Amino acid sequence: MIHLQNITKVYRTKTIETTALNNIDLDVPKGQFLSIMGPSGCGKSTLLNIIGLLDEPSNGMIKVDGKQITNYTSRATAKFRNEKLGFIFQSFHLIPDLNVIDNVELPLLYRSISSKKRKQMAAEALESVGLANRKHHFPSQLSGGQKQRVAIARAIVGKPEIILADEPTGNLDSVMGDEVMEILNKLNKDFGTTIIMVTHDERMAKKTDRLVRLYDGTQVA
Repeated sequence: MIHLQNITKVYRTKTIETTALNNIDLDVPKGQFLSIMGPSGCGKSTLLNIIGLLDEPSNGMIKVDGKQITNYTSRATAKFRNEKLGFIFQSFHLIPDLNVIDNVELPLLYRSISSKKRKQMAAEALESVGLANRKHHFPSQLSGGQKQRVAIARAIVGKPEIILADEPTGNLDSVMGDEVMEILNKLNKDFGTTIIMVTHDERMAKKTDRLVRLYDGTQVA
């Protein structure tokens, strides 16, 4: 499903050059739940952003679902990202002025889907994460665990084949973190969704199929 070859990311200023990723080779089969671990600043989020087509590598090739994305125009990349990928972030990134169902509906606004159908799809996504009764609430009225479940509903509303999760349990206590991992594992097992998760939590990483470790931008395991 995902193929990375010789991925390097270098950040340059007038006075300094920093290598964030160094010749990463990675294959993620369809339906795998992969976790990425490593110390702060080792390149985990940079790698996830490159896989998610939110950033471009300095060198190397990316293939997602057999398509070489590095050759795409920015418009084609955005369309592909919207249809194939779902994103979950540590800080939720919910829009405070929108209620829950409107937040979940957001990714569908970029598709040719009627308003009625968008609402239906958003309601179904919320039901799948156990928040059907909260659809008219606002983010400020939710707990941290509920906010993350809304973020998961938003990530899955368009039925993406791949979910990229950056520290999805990082702002949650252990009980809420386990609930979020249970939802992710259910998506992976029941629907065959490919999931790549960045985490600092070894306990959460052990709940996934495979663990990749980074150190100073290099894959070490």
